Amino acid sequence: MTKERVVLDNNLLISGLLLAASIPGRVFHLVLKSGEILVSEATLNELADVLSRSKFDRYISIKDRQEFLRLLSRVANIVPITYKIHACRDPKDDMLLEVAVNGEAQAIVTGDQDLLSLNPFHGIPIVTPAKYIKR
Repeated sequence: MTKERVVLDNNLLISGLLLAASIPGRVFHLVLKSGEILVSEATLNELADVLSRSKFDRYISIKDRQEFLRLLSRVANIVPITYKIHACRDPKDDMLLEVAVNGEAQAIVTGDQDLLSLNPFHGIPIVTPAKYIKR
Protein backbone atom coordinates (compact mmCIF):
# COMPACT_ATOMS: atom_id res chain seq x y z
CA MET A 1 0.00 0.00 0.00
CA THR A 2 1.39 3.41 -0.95
CA LYS A 3 1.69 6.11 1.65
CA GLU A 4 -0.43 9.24 1.34
CA ARG A 5 1.71 12.21 0.27
CA VAL A 6 0.80 15.21 2.44
CA VAL A 7 1.88 18.84 2.66
CA LEU A 8 1.66 20.23 6.20
CA ASP A 9 1.50 23.99 6.68
CA ASN A 10 4.41 25.38 8.71
CA ASN A 11 2.00 26.79 11.31
CA LEU A 12 0.67 23.27 11.80
CA LEU A 13 4.22 21.93 12.22
CA ILE A 14 5.04 24.60 14.80
CA SER A 15 1.80 24.00 16.72
CA GLY A 16 2.47 20.28 16.62
CA LEU A 17 5.99 20.79 17.94
CA LEU A 18 4.84 23.01 20.80
CA LEU A 19 1.73 21.00 21.71
CA ALA A 20 2.20 17.36 20.71
CA ALA A 21 -1.24 16.33 22.05
CA SER A 22 -3.06 19.04 20.08
CA ILE A 23 -4.91 18.34 16.83
CA PRO A 24 -1.96 19.71 14.78
CA GLY A 25 0.37 17.50 16.82
CA ARG A 26 -1.83 14.48 16.19
CA VAL A 27 -1.92 15.25 12.44
CA PHE A 28 1.88 15.51 12.35
CA HIS A 29 2.34 12.17 14.11
CA LEU A 30 -0.33 10.49 11.98
CA VAL A 31 1.31 11.58 8.73
CA LEU A 32 4.76 10.75 10.11
CA LYS A 33 3.58 7.23 10.99
CA SER A 34 1.44 6.31 8.00
CA GLY A 35 2.05 8.93 5.31
CA GLU A 36 4.79 10.89 3.66
CA ILE A 37 5.48 14.53 4.56
CA LEU A 38 6.33 16.69 1.56
CA VAL A 39 8.45 19.84 1.92
CA SER A 40 10.63 22.02 -0.27
CA GLU A 41 13.85 23.82 0.48
CA ALA A 42 11.82 27.05 0.62
CA THR A 43 9.32 25.70 3.16
CA LEU A 44 12.12 24.25 5.30
CA ASN A 45 13.99 27.58 5.18
CA GLU A 46 10.86 29.47 6.21
CA LEU A 47 10.27 27.02 9.07
CA ALA A 48 13.89 27.42 10.22
CA ASP A 49 13.53 31.20 10.11
CA VAL A 50 10.34 31.19 12.16
CA LEU A 51 11.64 28.67 14.71
CA SER A 52 14.78 30.76 15.26
CA ARG A 53 12.70 33.64 16.66
CA SER A 54 13.19 34.39 20.33
CA LYS A 55 9.44 34.41 20.99
CA PHE A 56 9.60 30.60 21.15
CA ASP A 57 12.36 30.57 23.80
CA ARG A 58 9.90 30.37 26.68
CA TYR A 59 8.17 27.31 25.16
CA ILE A 60 11.01 25.22 23.76
CA SER A 61 14.80 25.53 23.66
CA ILE A 62 16.57 26.57 20.49
CA LYS A 63 18.46 23.26 20.66
CA ASP A 64 15.19 21.30 20.57
CA ARG A 65 13.87 23.45 17.72
CA GLN A 66 17.03 22.83 15.72
CA GLU A 67 16.80 19.10 16.43
CA PHE A 68 13.19 19.11 15.20
CA LEU A 69 14.33 20.72 11.94
CA ARG A 70 17.13 18.17 11.52
CA LEU A 71 14.74 15.28 12.11
CA LEU A 72 12.08 16.73 9.81
CA SER A 73 14.58 17.22 7.00
CA ARG A 74 15.60 13.55 7.34
CA VAL A 75 12.09 12.05 7.37
CA ALA A 76 10.37 14.39 4.92
CA ASN A 77 10.54 14.09 1.16
CA ILE A 78 12.19 17.26 -0.19
CA VAL A 79 10.40 18.09 -3.43
CA PRO A 80 12.26 19.97 -6.17
CA ILE A 81 10.15 22.86 -7.44
CA THR A 82 10.10 22.91 -11.23
CA TYR A 83 6.58 24.29 -11.71
CA LYS A 84 6.03 27.70 -10.08
CA ILE A 85 2.57 28.76 -8.91
CA HIS A 86 1.05 32.19 -8.41
CA ALA A 87 -2.49 31.52 -7.22
CA CYS A 88 -2.88 32.55 -3.58
CA ARG A 89 -3.89 35.94 -2.24
CA ASP A 90 -0.84 35.75 0.04
CA PRO A 91 2.14 35.04 -2.25
CA LYS A 92 4.02 33.34 0.64
CA ASP A 93 1.38 30.59 0.59
CA ASP A 94 2.18 29.77 -3.03
CA MET A 95 5.19 27.75 -1.88
CA LEU A 96 2.88 25.20 -0.21
CA LEU A 97 0.87 24.89 -3.40
CA GLU A 98 4.13 24.41 -5.31
CA VAL A 99 5.18 21.57 -3.00
CA ALA A 100 1.78 19.94 -3.39
CA VAL A 101 1.64 20.13 -7.18
CA ASN A 102 5.31 19.31 -7.81
CA GLY A 103 5.26 16.54 -5.22
CA GLU A 104 1.98 15.05 -6.43
CA ALA A 105 0.44 15.39 -2.97
CA GLN A 106 -2.86 13.80 -2.04
CA ALA A 107 -3.64 16.47 0.59
CA ILE A 108 -2.64 19.85 1.98
CA VAL A 109 -3.38 20.32 5.69
CA THR A 110 -3.64 23.89 6.92
CA GLY A 111 -5.67 26.29 9.00
CA ASP A 112 -4.89 29.18 6.62
CA GLN A 113 -8.12 30.56 5.15
CA ASP A 114 -6.32 31.86 2.05
CA LEU A 115 -5.33 28.29 1.20
CA LEU A 116 -8.57 26.67 2.36
CA SER A 117 -10.53 28.95 0.02
CA LEU A 118 -8.72 27.32 -2.94
CA ASN A 119 -9.94 23.82 -2.04
CA PRO A 120 -9.43 21.73 -4.10
CA PHE A 121 -6.33 22.99 -5.89
CA HIS A 122 -5.38 21.09 -9.05
CA GLY A 123 -7.44 18.22 -7.69
CA ILE A 124 -5.61 18.22 -4.34
CA PRO A 125 -7.88 18.52 -1.28
CA ILE A 126 -6.99 21.35 1.12
CA VAL A 127 -8.34 20.53 4.57
CA THR A 128 -8.13 21.73 8.14
CA PRO A 129 -6.26 19.62 10.70
CA ALA A 130 -9.56 18.61 12.34
CA LYS A 131 -11.00 17.43 9.01
CA TYR A 132 -7.82 15.52 8.22
CA ILE A 133 -8.03 13.64 11.54
CA LYS A 134 -11.69 12.74 10.89
CA ARG A 135 -11.05 11.33 7.39
